[in-house]
Amino acid sequence: MVGQFPIPVVVNGAGGKMGREVVKAVAAAQDMTLLGAIDKNPAYLNEDAGSLAGIEPLEIPITNDREGMLVMAAQEKQPAVMVDFTHPDSVYDNIRAAIAYGVRPVVGTTGLSEAKIQDLAEFADKASMGCLLVPNFCIGIVLLQQAAIAASQYFDHVEIIELHHNQKADAPSGTAVKTAQMLAEFGKTYNQSQVKETEQLPGARGAIADEQIRIHSVRLPGLIAHQEVIFGAAGQIYTLRHDTTDRGCYMPGVLLAIRQVLSLKSLVYGLEKIL
Repeated sequence: MVGQFPIPVVVNGAGGKMGREVVKAVAAAQDMTLLGAIDKNPAYLNEDAGSLAGIEPLEIPITNDREGMLVMAAQEKQPAVMVDFTHPDSVYDNIRAAIAYGVRPVVGTTGLSEAKIQDLAEFADKASMGCLLVPNFCIGIVLLQQAAIAASQYFDHVEIIELHHNQKADAPSGTAVKTAQMLAEFGKTYNQSQVKETEQLPGARGAIADEQIRIHSVRLPGLIAHQEVIFGAAGQIYTLRHDTTDRGCYMPGVLLAIRQVLSLKSLVYGLEKIL
């Protein structure tokens, strides 16, 4: 709780699987209050956000009126936060709208281009508004990425495999892209070719990120979110893997981000920046 008031939180994408988890987590947090719930799916319109999330009714009906909800949030005595788990097609507009109304965005939706992230960073800077873009809210992924950075000093070959449920719209995942970016920051070029490769089917060797890091995406029902970073050298393979078995694992990171974004004055990318 900042000051004497709990943090007002609006959940955008409240009807989705992650959105429902956020509703439950915010409702249970003593220093937060669920101010509103937004979802564009007409099947959820006017449903009670708590009931839909599988908890007691919260008397917060789900609305599709993003602007109206942001106007209401902007009038709160305590600065409000919008948590966004929506879709790559709408997340950019959602973030800009929140910043414009003075509502701090905490964003788990991935798929934003580098150009759009830069534009949002400039917009947040001009408004002196905190904004958190977090490809993955799970502490285990942060630890995996740190271990990968340590391993990169000793291995010259690495590939990333990310596996997600088949309702995920973007590929590769934001987590995989972020991991590749972190490995590429050292200016080291990986995976020097030993032979002239020929793809019998285009894309068979995956996407190529910066510094020749390859990323492979799998989409199957039954999966939630999984990532492997595989390093190879003569006579050895070193594999780092993180598996998500329940979406509840993201909630400590989401709640931390809600609390931390209030003290920020600019856009911050990545959970590791606020730990």
